[in-house]
Amino acid sequence: MRPFIPTILLLIQFGFSQKILIPMDQAQKDHLKAYGTAYWILNENINVEWILNYRGGTFLIDSYPDVEQECRVRGVSYEVIGAEQILAIYNEVEVNNMDVVLLEKAPKIAIYTPPGKQPWDDAVTLALTYAEIPYETLWDEEVFNGTLGQYDWLHLHHEDFTGQYGKFYKNYHNAVWYKNMEMQFNATAKKFGFPSVHELKQQIAGKIKAYIQNGGFLFAMCSATDSYDIALSMENVDGAHSVFDGTPLDPGLHSKLDYTLSLAFSGFKLLPDPMVYEFSDIDFPPSHNPVTRGAEADYFSLFEFSAKYDPVPTMLTQNHVIIVKGFMGQTTGFHKDRIKNHIVIMGEDPASDQVKYLHGNFGKGTFTFYGGHDPEDYQHFVGDPPTDLSLHRNSPGYRLILNNILFPAARKKERKT
Repeated sequence: MRPFIPTILLLIQFGFSQKILIPMDQAQKDHLKAYGTAYWILNENINVEWILNYRGGTFLIDSYPDVEQECRVRGVSYEVIGAEQILAIYNEVEVNNMDVVLLEKAPKIAIYTPPGKQPWDDAVTLALTYAEIPYETLWDEEVFNGTLGQYDWLHLHHEDFTGQYGKFYKNYHNAVWYKNMEMQFNATAKKFGFPSVHELKQQIAGKIKAYIQNGGFLFAMCSATDSYDIALSMENVDGAHSVFDGTPLDPGLHSKLDYTLSLAFSGFKLLPDPMVYEFSDIDFPPSHNPVTRGAEADYFSLFEFSAKYDPVPTMLTQNHVIIVKGFMGQTTGFHKDRIKNHIVIMGEDPASDQVKYLHGNFGKGTFTFYGGHDPEDYQHFVGDPPTDLSLHRNSPGYRLILNNILFPAARKKERKT
């Protein structure tokens, strides 16, 4: 244990006799804005200590009047603590399953999203907007032009990387928005010399994979998770029905899938029928035959990791609760039997085979997949109004999204148990 008096003197000597503590337990009035405040502080070139597993993942910052003012403006709860309290926190961290991770630089954020999409079409965009965290959007042209490397963190809007237009054919192929999407995507494919959308998307998926390999952080939700991995496994394979590209499926389609190319999933079977609203058997429960327990009975549990030896999954699961409300999407969750052995499972439904939240490494980078569409809209439908996050300021499900935003700012590298 650290000696008591000398440590206090050291804190005072270097001007750290007071710090600002932003609690992330039940005392916090607005958890989502708190992440935005931490991001703002980093953007001001001030380091943030993220105290893992202490009061829900508390933030600790050197005391500056501007930081206090920003907390007040954003409605974020904070405390000003003295040297003895600071030392007590550090001592508590030392003897418990807690750790201090230093956040040093605000990550530059990009969202891969089609032009013209509304912000409420995507939970991550909603979270960033509400938390006041700046981001930029990009699409296929920017990916082909090599701009991915300019960003530390990339989110995939719930995109379909298989070239099947989201598998909305059965219910919406005559809708104006669907026809416009077809024209837009086909025009982009032709612009870059691809005869079909699925061939374009396979190339995009490959470039995103290279981004991860070179050190990028990828976060995806809903159908951007399984459809992305499927596209990687279908390299140079036509898995799109003729209603999508005018050409037949490759004969012996499943025998040509290369699961070694995918990031998280293996052994899955595709469902290429355009009348079936589902990509494969990765999704659990399946979208074309959903088993719904209702919003009041659907939950998933977060795993507890060793903060000192597995700081990465610990960071990604910081929360003020360990049981989180479930929510559905085109891809609601992931069948446990389809997940590769080396993947870290961070959240699951203990009553079924559903994994909700997972993480993995590839090359120098990492990826995180989170099943479902909107953590505060149990069963989101096309055309539904946007979620008002001012009514869900303490959402545990949205906190998991924002954990991922700060993760690239951490200095500490992963140490595996």
